[in-house]
Amino acid sequence: MIYVQIFLAFFIPGILGYGGGPSSIPLVEHEVVDNYEWMSTNEFSEMLAMGNALPGPIATKMAGYIGYEQGGVLGAVIGVFATVAPSMILMLALLGLLMRYKESPRVKRMTNYIRPIIAVLLGVMTFDFLFSSYDGIGIWQTLFIGLISFFLLEKIKVHPAFVIAGALVYGGFVLA
Repeated sequence: MIYVQIFLAFFIPGILGYGGGPSSIPLVEHEVVDNYEWMSTNEFSEMLAMGNALPGPIATKMAGYIGYEQGGVLGAVIGVFATVAPSMILMLALLGLLMRYKESPRVKRMTNYIRPIIAVLLGVMTFDFLFSSYDGIGIWQTLFIGLISFFLLEKIKVHPAFVIAGALVYGGFVLA
């Protein structure tokens, strides 16, 4: 029974909380504090503060922590799944709809409009990363990491995950 309660405590806010992040926090609080009484308001606030200190989406961190506290590892898995399930179901339904009409001229036109927008957004994100790196570690370190990464990716064909891991190790040891 506890697993059903964990699922409902996070599935319902996942459906109603648009965006899944800060907008779902009051909904999760209502379920956890008021409905199931698993925590007090003070405990929930402390858990929320601890969760905000960690990287990643707050809704999944809350679901994992509360699910684990109430139902162990299986409770954590159920809580996280219940948090992402509404978005996953909606994405699969929309993907099915898109695939059914993929030959439609309207869908093709929409795709043609979206591609340049995505390219521009990726370019803006790249420049933001470049300038924040420049501000954080300086021009020479930024150029060094950029050029080495480019060489590893384009010339030697190293997998991007290894290049990212190498840059993290470099930053952790050399720049610390």
